[in-house]
Amino acid sequence: MNGGRDDALLRVEHLQVYFPVRRGLMRRVTGHVHAVEDVSFSVRPREVFGLVGESGCGKTTAGAAVLRLIEPTGGRIFFKGQELSALSEEAMRGKRRDMQLIFQNPYSSLNPRMNVWKLLSEPLRVHFRLSDAELRARVLEMLARIGMTEDQLERYPHQFSGGQKQRISIARALITRPSFVVADEPVSALDVSIQAQILNLMMELQQEMELSMVFISHDLNVVRHISASVGVMYLGSIMELGDTEAVYRHPVHPYTQALLSAVPAHDPTRKSSHIVLEGDVPNPASPPSGCPFRTRCPRCTALCAEQKPALTETEPGHFAACHHIA
Repeated sequence: MNGGRDDALLRVEHLQVYFPVRRGLMRRVTGHVHAVEDVSFSVRPREVFGLVGESGCGKTTAGAAVLRLIEPTGGRIFFKGQELSALSEEAMRGKRRDMQLIFQNPYSSLNPRMNVWKLLSEPLRVHFRLSDAELRARVLEMLARIGMTEDQLERYPHQFSGGQKQRISIARALITRPSFVVADEPVSALDVSIQAQILNLMMELQQEMELSMVFISHDLNVVRHISASVGVMYLGSIMELGDTEAVYRHPVHPYTQALLSAVPAHDPTRKSSHIVLEGDVPNPASPPSGCPFRTRCPRCTALCAEQKPALTETEPGHFAACHHIA
């Protein structure tokens, strides 16, 4: 299975994240929101792994849990062979410089009271002991890599465009020279005209710095462009998993097929058969029994309500969680 590759830099096994639902004056726990349910995948050194799905499917929560910014309810996370889920907070702090996060919205993730110099030098001060000269050299080197100049160091976030803000966010995440990054929808808050620039910058930096990355997005075209392998999430679970081109060219899960059928064709003369899913996404606080997708699936049978399908290998390196793979 993808989640168990021997050469993986990051390996996630049966990850679960539940949030308590509290009600009444005493704020008693009456249930749980199943944000992430039994998610497994792995990321090789220098590989980009795409995590896709509709809004609210648990992608961002899974990414934050991998970094232990949100504590997992269950499952195991291994990074460079070490189990992160077993580390104390203090021990985990030492891993932070090697595992970073690029936030979705640069308008809210950058401190408006800090100029570019403080935003970029702070991670270095926290994680390294550098002289003033070394500190400045590292900041200027990173600034040049993102296409910005020294005279912008004293400016504040409100003095930059959205694209420039995201460049600064990327620089802040990469300035500690991590080997692994979670990029949480890093272009979704930007104008379409600058999304391609930021994506190209990220791909250049990923290759130059030999980064491994989990790239989270709801944009299927973007994920195909940047990722070597992909996982498709629905209601907290992975429905399909495999090499990106294999999944995109021959999707076997009905949910993946429906998602890809909705992607606009590059050729306007080509007719597309859009698969319309009936019904709404179930409430994650009260997920359906068996397969999480069964309430909207055209292939649903009694078995789907009784038993949750496991990720099964349909062809080498390609997995799907469905009892009735066509």
